[in-house]
This record gives sequence, structure tokens and C-alpha cells, in this order.
Amino acid sequence: MAVIRKQSSMTVVEAAILRIKNVFSNGLPVYMSLSGGKDSICMANIVYQLIRKGEINPKQLTLIFVDEEAIYDCCIDSMLDWRKKFLLAGCKDFLWYCLPLKQVSCFNHLQNSETWITWEPGKENIWVRKPPPFAIMNSPYLLGIGKENYQSFLLRTTKDGIMLTGVRAAESVQRLQYMSRLNLGKKGITGSNTIYPIYDWKDKDVWLYIRDNKLDIPEAYIWMYQAGESRRSLRISNFFGADSLRGLKHVAETNPDLWSRIERREPNAYLVMLYWDSEWYKRSSKVRRKNEDYEKKDYKELLRRMLFVDHAKHFTNPTTQYVAAQYRRAYQKLDGMARQRDYRKMYDALVAGDPKIRSLRAVYQDVYTNYAAYAKKFRHTEGGENE
Repeated sequence: MAVIRKQSSMTVVEAAILRIKNVFSNGLPVYMSLSGGKDSICMANIVYQLIRKGEINPKQLTLIFVDEEAIYDCCIDSMLDWRKKFLLAGCKDFLWYCLPLKQVSCFNHLQNSETWITWEPGKENIWVRKPPPFAIMNSPYLLGIGKENYQSFLLRTTKDGIMLTGVRAAESVQRLQYMSRLNLGKKGITGSNTIYPIYDWKDKDVWLYIRDNKLDIPEAYIWMYQAGESRRSLRISNFFGADSLRGLKHVAETNPDLWSRIERREPNAYLVMLYWDSEWYKRSSKVRRKNEDYEKKDYKELLRRMLFVDHAKHFTNPTTQYVAAQYRRAYQKLDGMARQRDYRKMYDALVAGDPKIRSLRAVYQDVYTNYAAYAKKFRHTEGGENE
């Protein structure tokens, strides 16, 4: 899907302020979902400063933090600080949920399930940490233990108002496509009750805002950056998600106590230490290329055998079988357009796991964009003109 970018007469910060003020002007209840990451901290600070200036009504605002259990202690400290700030500023409530919600685990390659349940009842003795005393441990909106993810849960709990969340289009191709499909101009900001005030911010906008406003961020960002990760790769989510792998491999060296809690909760976490620089975790470093004859593999053939010949060997549960079906369809649909690099991305994604089909959507985008550029170039060649 083509995405048209237009130059604006205001900065991204000014645009975000205007969007937030427009949300509060409706007089409806406003919910703001926080994650503890850098993006939500930027959004939280904009809202907080507008409250302090008296430009929005704090009595309309309820804060929501879905505690994913397996997250950095410094993220929890950050959320505790923001909870205190907003409650003192007169906000309606700060809902701190510690619920048994379904999460994807990229460590369960050796098991017939790619999911785990946060705050799972009966496993209190191996929880990564204890919930705070004010945490909400149950909700009438919850469908059941491990029956849904937090996104679907939040949609029901906030349906009587408008929800603010700090998702940005620049974080991934998939989010850019999603934002484009929402038709932001025609329907206000989205076609639902969820508003993305900073959706058009780039990474540099986030870091500049943090610097200019002297915001405190979780120390985990600093640890990952010092370990050699680029600013664009600095993402914090639950430890067992794909986005956290880059930083998790350093936890064992810097925080033995936290690492022991992680291993107790997820015994397969040690696989990161052994295979983080392999195709299992979609790494493509020089070490991997050297050890695996990276450039010499025929990924189209490897993918064909995995999907059509050795299917039962590689896909052993309903989740992976569903993913494999989507990849088989893509393999056939993209034949003649996909390049070796595209087949490698598909192969790597299947080995590492792609339960949300994010990697496959990115491959589709890459293939179609490249093919459209090739077709456009061909039309302008002598052969294309003669035909």
C-alpha cells in the first residue's frame, strides 16, 4: 500500500499537543495507555505539562499500565514515578493491571506452544517479581486466563471514552501500513476510539524531545546503548518478546539476580546466551555469515523443503501450522517476484518464529515495492517502449 507523506507547517510536538487538546475538548472520559518505554514517556510528559498549564482537565483522565511481569525493574520505577505525578496532578485514576494475559515467547522453540501467561495463577513462586500492593489482579472485562492479549482487553475497558497510546508509524513497516489504512485525515485520527498523538514522530524526534525536556528514562536503554545497540534498536518490552532479545543477552552479565529470576520463569531463556547470533533469532552479523556460509545457501529451496516437504517436522502445533499456511500461500503468490534475500527473510522468520505474521507482512511490502520499481523502470527502457 502506497503511503503519501506531506510536509506540515508545524512541528511534530506542536501537532501532538493539538491532537491531545482536541481529544480532551470532547468532554468524554480519556484513557492513556502507558508502557514504560520512551515513546509513552514522551506522550505522558506532553499530557502532564498540559495539565500543569491548565489547558486540559485532569478529572477526565484515567491512566492505564498493563504490567507484563517480565520487564526491567527500572521500567517499574519509571511507572511508579509517573503514577505519583499524575495522581498528585488530580487525575481520575491510575489503573495498574497485573492480569493473566497471553503473550508471545520467542524462547519456546523446543515446546509445542509459543505463548506464556503473565501473572499466571498457580505459578506465584516463579513470577519474575511481585506485583505492587495496589495492582488490579482481576477484572470483569477479562475473558479468562490466557485467553487474550492486552490489546483486545484494553479495547473493551476503554470503550466508553477515548484512549491515547504512544504508537509510532516509524517503528516498523507494519505500523506504517496500519496507520495508512486508518485513513487518519478522513476519520479524525483513527476509525476507532484509539488516538495516536505521536504517530508521525521519528526516532530522532523522540530522543530530541527527551533531551530537550530533560526526561528520565529507564536505565535499560543506557545499558543497551553502551553494549553497542543503535538508537533505533533500543526497544523495551517483556523479556520473552523478540524486541527485547538485543538487550536481554547483557542482563546475565550486569544483573545476576534479575537473570536468575528470568531463568526461573522461563527455563529456555538460556538459549539466548547460546544462539543469539544465529538464524534462530534472525541475527545477520558477520559472525553468523562466516559460521553458516550465509551467502551460499539456496534459501528458496530451503524454504520450499520446510514448507512443503518437511512440514510436519517443523510445524508441530496449531499456532505454527497457521503461520506455515500463510507462508506457503506467500511462497506461491510471490514466485517470480521474490528475490533470494526475500526468501532468506522468510526462512529466517519461520526458524525464529513469526506468530503475529509481522515479518511476512514486511516481506510482502518489500517484494511489491521492489517489483513496482522494477516495472516502472522497465517501462522507460527501450524494450519496454517498443512493446
